[in-house]
Amino acid sequence: MSGLDRCHNVEDFRKMARSRLPSPFFHYLDGGADDEWSLRNNEAAFSRYSLLPALARDKGEIDLSVTVLGAPSSMPVMLSPTGMTRLFHREREIGVAKAANRAGLFYSLSTFGSTTIEDVAAANPGPKVFQVYITRDRNITRDLVERTRAAGFTALAVTVDTPTPGNRERDLHTGMTMPPRLSLASLFSFARSFGWTLDYLRDQNLSIANIDPSGAEFEAGGMSPVQYANHQIDPTISWADIEWLKGEWGGPMIVKGVLGVEEAKRAASAGANAIMISNHGGRQLDQCPAPIESLPAIRDAVGGDLELIVDGGVRRGTDIIKARALGADVCAIARPYLYALAAGGGKGVDRLLALLRAELERDLILMGKNKFEQVSAADVVMSPA
Repeated sequence: MSGLDRCHNVEDFRKMARSRLPSPFFHYLDGGADDEWSLRNNEAAFSRYSLLPALARDKGEIDLSVTVLGAPSSMPVMLSPTGMTRLFHREREIGVAKAANRAGLFYSLSTFGSTTIEDVAAANPGPKVFQVYITRDRNITRDLVERTRAAGFTALAVTVDTPTPGNRERDLHTGMTMPPRLSLASLFSFARSFGWTLDYLRDQNLSIANIDPSGAEFEAGGMSPVQYANHQIDPTISWADIEWLKGEWGGPMIVKGVLGVEEAKRAASAGANAIMISNHGGRQLDQCPAPIESLPAIRDAVGGDLELIVDGGVRRGTDIIKARALGADVCAIARPYLYALAAGGGKGVDRLLALLRAELERDLILMGKNKFEQVSAADVVMSPA
């Protein structure tokens, strides 16, 4: 298993990813904005809640299955959209999408992915989400929406927390900028990461696959394709634009990047079917709440009108159970599956998801539960401040 049998948790995959990736790519994956307080707090916030064990449970089988946006999911986990997955392994988004399908989980593809909408759809016939930005040129967004519909994706997710990129200082230190300004140490790390470098020499395509950088603006601007795609994200979007997008799409829609009660209500009014409670993995505004901290108030405010997805800081099965108990329908993971992908491709993602399933089954048994419908806020204790 190429060492994957020695990975027993997310931190083990993280260590293996660090040993295999060139330094700039590992830190791009691993880092956050400014002082990385929100990045650390996303995980730490889960530790402020405790779970209550129980002595007995019904004799029925353990059932982890849930329904997400009208589609079945084998457990309350979905895979978040992440950009440029080719940076971390040659199997890119395809390796992750196939692993999600094997596990019976939602896979999400990013606008900034390195694989096309159509190729992901061909590789994964299961439930899928395409994550989109509202662009300055609305025709780009329209085209992405139409391709998503034609490819049979289940839902659309619109990201609303990136009007400008966060200040990711690790990337400044490693030279992971646009254009790249790699330090001598960063360049040396490519030689150390022999396997990754050999794979890159065989397949050097690191493009953003779903946005075609063409037209007069691109030609005149002297921008790289990545710079062009970033430039196209409209920093002035409003809730009226979200309503417009819902009308263009017409199907289930997730608003990604909401942390506050009022924005959650506005998302519902704009036509959202679900909210991804997220601070972009601590990569945008630092010093903002962890998603798990925002969850209870948002659930109280929206009642049962919206499905709630907790995105950020999930590392264990117990984190997922805590989120469900506090009102989440499902949890989304990003860094964990990218660590696993970097460690061992699609097989690494398979192992990670199997470990999470085993943790969830074991933890539910220890809590005296058979299924997630039996988990409630009464099973959670808030630790003293």
